[in-house]
Amino acid sequence: MLFMTSIVNTRQAFAKALRQCRVHKGLTQEDFGEKSSRTYVSTLERGLKSPTLEKIDDLAGVMHIHPMVLLLLTYAELSDNLDTLCEEIRKEVAEISSETD
Repeated sequence: MLFMTSIVNTRQAFAKALRQCRVHKGLTQEDFGEKSSRTYVSTLERGLKSPTLEKIDDLAGVMHIHPMVLLLLTYAELSDNLDTLCEEIRKEVAEISSETD
C-alpha cells in the first residue's frame, strides 16, 4: 500500500480535485444536473460526502475526463511527489498484472 490516509483527508483531497477539474473545464455545479444535483456536487466539493465508483465515473463523464484523473489528482494532493506516486502505481500495476498471467 502506498500510504494510509484518513477518510476526512481523502474526502478533502477529492473535493479539491473535483473542483479543480470542474473549474478547468469551465463547468458550473449546475452543469452536472443530468447525472447529479447541484447540491450533491456541492457536498462533494466541500468534502462532506464520498462518492461511489459509479458516481466518480458519472462526474468524469460530464467533464469529459478519465475517472482516473480525479483519483490521481486526489491522491497527488495527499502525496509529496506526483512523479513518484505515478511510478509507484505503475510498478504495482505491473507486478499485480504479471501475477495473473
